[in-house]
This record gives sequence, C-alpha cells and structure tokens, in this order.
Amino acid sequence: MEKPSVYLETSFVSYLTAKPSRDLIVAAHQSITSDWWENQRQSFDLFISQVVIDEAKLGDPQAAAKRLTALEGITHLDVSEEIITFAGYLIDFKAIPKNEVRDAYHLSVACVHGINYLLTWNCKHLANAEKREEIEQTCTQFGYRTPIICTPEELLGEF
Repeated sequence: MEKPSVYLETSFVSYLTAKPSRDLIVAAHQSITSDWWENQRQSFDLFISQVVIDEAKLGDPQAAAKRLTALEGITHLDVSEEIITFAGYLIDFKAIPKNEVRDAYHLSVACVHGINYLLTWNCKHLANAEKREEIEQTCTQFGYRTPIICTPEELLGEF
C-alpha cells in the first residue's frame, strides 16, 4: 500500500530544529513537531522543494545548518514552469497575499505534484480556516486538487 505524501513547508523544519522557546505556545508547537518527526514521519512519503531549501538557508548560519541537516535525504520536487505559473495565479486570485510569493510556491508545488498533505506552522497564509475556501476555489478553478493544509498537531495519526 502506498503511503500518503507530505510536503514539508519551511516553518515545519524551523520548529523542528529551533532552540527551545520560552514562549509556551511556540514551545508546545516545537514539542508537537518533534513528536511528529519521531513518531509519524515513517508513515508518510516526505517531499520538499528548492523553495524550502532556499528558505532554510536564511538567517543565522548555525540554525540554517541544523535546518539543512534535518532536510537531508528528503525527496526534492521540481519547480517547473507550470508551478511558477500557478503560483502567480494563487496571488492574482488573492488566495495568497502578493507579498508572500514563497507561500504561493509551496502551495503550487504541492498542488501540481498531487501531494496529499502540506504540513506547516504558517497559520497566517496557509493553514488558516478563513483562507481555506479561497485557496480551494482557486486550486479547483485551475484543475488542481488542494492538499490538506495542516499543522503537525492535526496529522498525529490514530491513537
């Protein structure tokens, strides 16, 4: 049986590798992310794109090195002209804000490659219930199935 596919958006790996936070909510998200990584990732086929790598390289060099190490061995999905075009449509149709081009690319990569889940802690533009309908309508309009956009907390498996 084929495993469901998961696209790991950059915020996931950032939470996974960051120093423990003093902020209780962030610390809880970090704990959930670590739990998912340790106990659930083997149930899925994991994917990233060059967009994730490029974002993971940003910021503090030591933190970037940790992020890149965590991403080693994960299958890279290509960023084709089709993905670039659809990312533009996601912005043009206001499913993703125009100043969040990378978020549009993450979603476009997941849609075009037929990924089942987009795993993220970006609850402002991606895992946001108020944006879900706009995102789904835009994806459907252009012939794509929207991946389930969720946080690791929502993809913890059966208990």
